This record gives sequence, structure tokens and C-alpha cells, in this order.
Amino acid sequence: MRLFDLTAGHSHYPSVTASPATSGVSWGIKRRYDTSIGTKEYFVKKRWNVALFCGLVAVMAMPALAQNSGSDIFKVKCQMCHGPDGTANTPAGHAIKAASFKTPSIIQTPDADLIAIVKNGKGKMPAFAGKLTDDQIKAAVAYIRVLQKS
Repeated sequence: MRLFDLTAGHSHYPSVTASPATSGVSWGIKRRYDTSIGTKEYFVKKRWNVALFCGLVAVMAMPALAQNSGSDIFKVKCQMCHGPDGTANTPAGHAIKAASFKTPSIIQTPDADLIAIVKNGKGKMPAFAGKLTDDQIKAAVAYIRVLQKS
């Protein structure tokens, strides 16, 4: 077993070394690293650990980032009344008489008007100003346009 000392040459670390007379690795004050797999492989392994940690952080951040997509916003805020396909064929949609996004009048409504309706509400539809950002509202309207084409 070879030992690799990462703190060699630093005067602020006390000098404690492993003697050949001791069996095994001496962990004293100075930290020793087992590099029996080789120095290069050891640091490659460490890089993978860092990469895995960064990947984990990125995966944990994904739900927050993904929630800005139009489909995710629609699923959370609109689908209960307007349904997964935008036809408003849901119990809540029937109860409040929600509009189907596939009717010709809604298809011809300009995006600016749909954005205003989402922000300010209309009829029994609640206003989403303050609950959604302008970019989230625009993304939801863009997703509504995708639903209209399907």
C-alpha cells in the first residue's frame, strides 16, 4: 500500500509520518490518503464524486426550473377546470362553465387578450396576477396554443 500526502510542503501542518515499524496506516495529525489504486485513478475517482454531487444538486433544482414550462404551469393552475386537453370537460369546468380553448372564438382571441384574462380573471376564473409571473403566464398561454392545435 502506497501513501500519498496531500499536505506535503505546507509548514502550517505538523509533521507526523507513518513509520515502517507500525502496522497499517497511521492517521496522526496529518491526513494520509490511500492511493494503492494509483494517484491518477484516485483523483479521477474524486472528480467523479464531485461530478455526481453537482449532478444531484442539478436534479434537485430541476423541479423549480421545470415549473416555469407552460405545460407544468397549465397542469398545476389550469387543468383542474379546463381539463388536460383544454376542452373544459371536467366536473369543476362544468360547475363554473369554463371555456373550452378549442372553440373558434378562443382560438381567434389574441395572445394579449388571453394574457389579460389570466392576469385579471374573468367570470368565475380567478386572477393569477401576483400568483404567476408575466413569463409564466406567457408560457401558459403558449401551451394553450399548443393544445388548440392538437
